Amino acid sequence: MSENQRLDKIYRRRFNEYECEQKNKIWQVLCPEFFQKYVPLDATVLDIGAGYCEFINNIRCGKKLAVDLNEDTPSFSNPDVSVTSSPSTDLSFLTDNSIDRVFMSNFLEHLKTKQEILETFIEIFRVLKPGGKVITLHPNIRYLYMDYWDYFDHHVPLTDKSIAEGLEVVGLKVDVSIARFLPFTTKSKIPKHPTLVKLYLKFPFIWKIMGKQTFVVATKPTS
Repeated sequence: MSENQRLDKIYRRRFNEYECEQKNKIWQVLCPEFFQKYVPLDATVLDIGAGYCEFINNIRCGKKLAVDLNEDTPSFSNPDVSVTSSPSTDLSFLTDNSIDRVFMSNFLEHLKTKQEILETFIEIFRVLKPGGKVITLHPNIRYLYMDYWDYFDHHVPLTDKSIAEGLEVVGLKVDVSIARFLPFTTKSKIPKHPTLVKLYLKFPFIWKIMGKQTFVVATKPTS
């Protein structure tokens, strides 16, 4: 069984059709109500570890690119999304300084080592235009303890500080770091009705109670 096939099997087991629909409904709110303010409407956006394409399908931008080794990913992408099967450590299909925004959600913890994470950050730095940004959303081990290891494909524990440090090591400048933002997964007790998701986003004090994922944004310097 290839790595791609193993990924397919893991995610088909983890999320049934109804749960995939619920995740997409949540992202239909998260994108316009929160993430869109970090993404210009004319931007070229790369979603690394796009999975079922909840972010890249719902964000508004000029050009949409997605990378994932999961063979199911193309079947979930909208027609305006170009999907490439490639490891995050090798984005050689992209030229230097060609991307305005890179997005990653619940991805880095699936890489095997911190060296792979660092190599991913190096590739992100290479493909980002000067002034371009990387936007990340990942589980924060500081607030998850043992729950983090309930998923077979979680390998590297990360916090807001370790992600920020790794990004800065390759030359990116951290602009935003929120230690507690969204709940751990959509299987968590996250409010799933669109109205409740909107309310959650409007009241950051709730994030400090329910938030288990860290949100970090970093910029490639212009000089």
